[in-house]
Amino acid sequence: MLKRRAAIATGLTAVLAPPVRAAGSFQNFVNGVYAEAGGAGIRRDVLDAAFAGVSPNQSVIDKDRRQAEFSMTWTRYRGLVISDKRITNGRVAVAQNRALFSQVESRFGVSASVIAGIWGLESSFGTTTGDYKVIESIATLAWEGRRAAFFRAELMAALKILNNGDIAPARMLGSYAGAMGQPQFMPTSFLRLAVDFDGDGRRDIWNSKADVLGSIANYLARSGWRAGETWGQPVRIPAGVPAAGRETRRSLSEWARLGVTPTAGKWAASGEAPSALLAPDGAGGETFMVFNNFTAIRRYNPSDFYAIAVGLIGDWVMS
Repeated sequence: MLKRRAAIATGLTAVLAPPVRAAGSFQNFVNGVYAEAGGAGIRRDVLDAAFAGVSPNQSVIDKDRRQAEFSMTWTRYRGLVISDKRITNGRVAVAQNRALFSQVESRFGVSASVIAGIWGLESSFGTTTGDYKVIESIATLAWEGRRAAFFRAELMAALKILNNGDIAPARMLGSYAGAMGQPQFMPTSFLRLAVDFDGDGRRDIWNSKADVLGSIANYLARSGWRAGETWGQPVRIPAGVPAAGRETRRSLSEWARLGVTPTAGKWAASGEAPSALLAPDGAGGETFMVFNNFTAIRRYNPSDFYAIAVGLIGDWVMS
């Protein structure tokens, strides 16, 4: 997973990256990739298919140079990524795949709700997965030079995926920066964490819902998700109790003695659970009690906003 994007560009200030200093022609770059990939055991026919018609994509370069600054509030972010339509569509998607969610949860020990939350936030439950050709996008960024080493490693990983036969080059689509399929895995993450949950011999995170949900679950399980526990919940805090952030942890029972209460229902964890208070917009805004599994979500994308949104979307589509 590219640790990676300004989560939503709308409303943020665009900044221009340093000038490009690409060495040599794109064809020379491709020739070098052929030599390196061949040495790594990638077949020549795979390379020919992968690079057929590939050329530097100016749209990719433009987007990479104009990445947005992180200046969005939680309130605005929430309004952009958590909508009534997303929740309604999520409930339909979960209902249509409830048996599959149950199978994935049973195998990996990861809550179906958080799997649904990531699926919903990354690709609107499989409906928006990106339409850039991954090889062309990553090759462009590796050649362009600003983050050449990072993207060359991702390019080699993408070629290994093609060599393994998991997907055909024409169907290997993703974001401009190479995040692929419904879970938006970078190629190196795919090689480490994607799974063939439907057992057809391919790890297809573009079209197989079983592989998509299984791969998300495997990512979280490998990131330290604790079975039977949740991510967190909205809370109310009394005056004088600061929401000091993820690093200030106490047992849930200690927070309760200070007067912190759930906004609805019961506590979602045991009294001994290590817990922290987050107020993403500061004092007076929404406040959340987060538990150990919040950290597992942040390993998917290291943003408090993202992890809270995943938790809320998952809880609501499962309700």
